[in-house]
Amino acid sequence: MKIIKSISVLFACGMLFTACSKKLNVPPMNIISDNDIFNSANGITAYMARMYSQMPVEDFKFSTDQGYNSWNYIKCLATFSGEGQNKNVTGLTNGNTGYWGDAYTLIRETNYFMTTLPKYAANFNNDQAQLDRWMAEARFIRAYTYFELAKRYGGVPIIDSVQYYPGTSLEDLQVPRNTEEEVFGYIAADCDFAIQHLDETSEQKGRVNKYVAAALKSRALLFAGSIAKYNKTRLFDRDGRSLLGIPADKADSFFKASYEASLMLEGHYSLYQPAPDKYQNYVNLFIDDNSPENIFVKYYHYPDVVHSYDALEIPYQQVGANGYSSYLNPTLEYVELFGGIPKNADGTLKTKDADGKYILYPHRLDLFARAEPRLLATVIVPGSGYRGEEIDVRRGIYTGSVTGGISGLIPDGYTGKYPETNLVTSSSSTQQPYTLPDGSKMNPAGLSGIFTGEPHTVTGFYIRKYMDSTKDDASMLLMRSDQHWIDMRYAEILLNRAEAAFELQADGQGGADYLGDAYKCINRIRERAGASLLSGPGVMTADTIRIERKKELAFENKTWWDIRRWRTADKEINNKTYRMLNPFYAAQADAYFFDVRRDERNIRFTFNPTWYYEPIPSGELTKDPNLIQNPGY
Repeated sequence: MKIIKSISVLFACGMLFTACSKKLNVPPMNIISDNDIFNSANGITAYMARMYSQMPVEDFKFSTDQGYNSWNYIKCLATFSGEGQNKNVTGLTNGNTGYWGDAYTLIRETNYFMTTLPKYAANFNNDQAQLDRWMAEARFIRAYTYFELAKRYGGVPIIDSVQYYPGTSLEDLQVPRNTEEEVFGYIAADCDFAIQHLDETSEQKGRVNKYVAAALKSRALLFAGSIAKYNKTRLFDRDGRSLLGIPADKADSFFKASYEASLMLEGHYSLYQPAPDKYQNYVNLFIDDNSPENIFVKYYHYPDVVHSYDALEIPYQQVGANGYSSYLNPTLEYVELFGGIPKNADGTLKTKDADGKYILYPHRLDLFARAEPRLLATVIVPGSGYRGEEIDVRRGIYTGSVTGGISGLIPDGYTGKYPETNLVTSSSSTQQPYTLPDGSKMNPAGLSGIFTGEPHTVTGFYIRKYMDSTKDDASMLLMRSDQHWIDMRYAEILLNRAEAAFELQADGQGGADYLGDAYKCINRIRERAGASLLSGPGVMTADTIRIERKKELAFENKTWWDIRRWRTADKEINNKTYRMLNPFYAAQADAYFFDVRRDERNIRFTFNPTWYYEPIPSGELTKDPNLIQNPGY
């Protein structure tokens, strides 16, 4: 059949885990019969491909307003968490990333597969080990899907068999919510089955193995432990069962299970560091298909399965023919997490001397000369090189005298426009060049500067992580990128392990040197990143690990869920206006200075504590009166 041939070819090319089932040429399941699927390994492969393609992976095509498998990455989770901003996001209005109906459709497909496969065991010589491996893959996909539900809604209905309508009474179809603890226990059980029955290596590229299942368990149960320890929201059903929240005394059991799952991957994966140059090593990490750090990857391949990341994020001076660019701009708050840049006593970027005069630099990049390599491999800072060009970011040209130094252009914290006196700026990429003292011309905002009218940086920075600098100008178009999305990598597992270990140590759990192990995990990551190493276990705090997660996993759609499970989002995002870095060229000094200020758009972000749990869709409440809405909605 065409479906079997198509999927087989797809597997042979190593492109199973895709984002668009249309590309897989997979028709609706009611068009083909069970015999077509369960009579051969090729049929099983086809069914698996369909399930993998529908997995809720928050990748290059996940949009906060359009959900999974969107065409774009314009409104991404990084703009919710404060890692980045773009001109299309003007606030945080609800924090919802709803996912319900499609989740239960996928869960039904996993349940159908597990119900039907045993009936055809004879077709596979009753090879129980092989049957269990396929069942384990389905249970992994189900666990992954339930985790996406749990982290949004808390306790949700656990459906472990196929529901038929008609054929099943309406009352039986109206399943109430399980407790949040039960849902995470169910996820753990599915992961354990997968760990037990899957091989150490994947059957085919893009499919799971036992260590991928262990990685999911590490991630999900760390989340559950955090909910038990930090969540204060409760919702009880009519029988007094906790639909939201996990008893605090269960936190350490979840942390320990997460820790032990993380340990399983030791020796089977490793941090990527083949290149001696730590900057280039970190850049290559996200585009090298052979990285030993990659655990679970969503594969793309041009022209069959593609996304638009490069076209959407390219600095303005390299904009493609579609006219898109610059949609993810890291915030100064994110940049200030890193070491190696000059800082004030409060940890903010230092741009002025002790007398309050701007510090002058011969070149823009000099401000970041000693920056941690991981920062420069994650963020394009003003003056960075990319695709053979210096990324030319300016806010304007200062034409006044530099004798005695340059004082503040505007009061600190002011968000109005810069004064016109002694400043030449531009509000458009169509700029009037300014004649410098040596007679040469300079555009006030540079080629990729801060102006309005076109996509541009609203923070002074552009994104570097995951960008493929080998692509040519013709590739800077929509649906021309094919970098693979690394959904799980070993650095995350080390961070999970460190956090779980620290929490266990903080709670007085014995039986292992948890603090010492957390220290070693963090230093392994910092050493690879080119950061200064921690001096010893005793200097570690919870924030040490949390900040390391933010630096290492930024722009990978992890931070948003971290600050939600830590229950810090309402504190970190409270009437918040993010800050930007504005480079100015001082014409009389032939040097640059930097002005720090809040976002000139004066956009404010606030996270309402109600949003730690998202609302169950109203249509689901109408269909199932046994469902109870989350509080505040």
